[in-house]
Amino acid sequence: MSARTLTREARVHNPAGVECRFRHALSSEGLSLIAEIKRRSPSRGALREDADARALAVEYQRGGASCLSVLTDSQLFGGSSQDLRDACDASDLPVLRKDFLTTHEHVHETHQMGADAMLVIVEDMEPTKLRSLQELALTVGIDVLTEVRTEAELDLAVEQGAYMIAVNQRDDPKNSHPTVDYNKALRIAGMFDQLPPGIIKVAASGIGVPDGTPLADIAAAGYDAALVGEALVTASDSAGAIRNLLRS
Repeated sequence: MSARTLTREARVHNPAGVECRFRHALSSEGLSLIAEIKRRSPSRGALREDADARALAVEYQRGGASCLSVLTDSQLFGGSSQDLRDACDASDLPVLRKDFLTTHEHVHETHQMGADAMLVIVEDMEPTKLRSLQELALTVGIDVLTEVRTEAELDLAVEQGAYMIAVNQRDDPKNSHPTVDYNKALRIAGMFDQLPPGIIKVAASGIGVPDGTPLADIAAAGYDAALVGEALVTASDSAGAIRNLLRS
């Protein structure tokens, strides 16, 4: 089923009544920026091995980020649960736990860490488990950002009740030689008019880097937020880099 054929009456989980800071921060007018904390990536290797999560959180907030994203995977991204706790302590911004999260146990771990939201990747999940995991997360006050990489995954996410969807322009974040399609977010944005109302749309990967997708194009395409990592982690002035992106 194509998202172009979905009607406004499509069944979407309604998280009304659940106060979640992350969703609220991305619902404001204009394009919001989710600033990511990570030390390395499978494709680029070391980005900033000595990165201090606490210091970066302060810089990101000072620059005007709406939310933080913290990698807690140690093997691929050099992150930890302590990084997330430090970011939460150092900043007033809502924090997303970004990792490979697939189980109810991961929901409880994320809650215990103090995160406001968690990332769920459609490709990593059995379709029937997406809805139940999201419902459990909402019961403990955690938002769920559902990542898709294809039009078919977007259909599936909507069918399973996703209310915040991230379009990842990278084909596989675990691949050491990934392909980034800098036009993917803009292409998939053509399907947004056929989605049920109220879904928050986020573009991720390949944004703000040299020859990458301009932030202005992401905003013009109808996204509510952009998730930016490498361009900020590698900047000598992270706060200034955010301000420049938001002005572009």
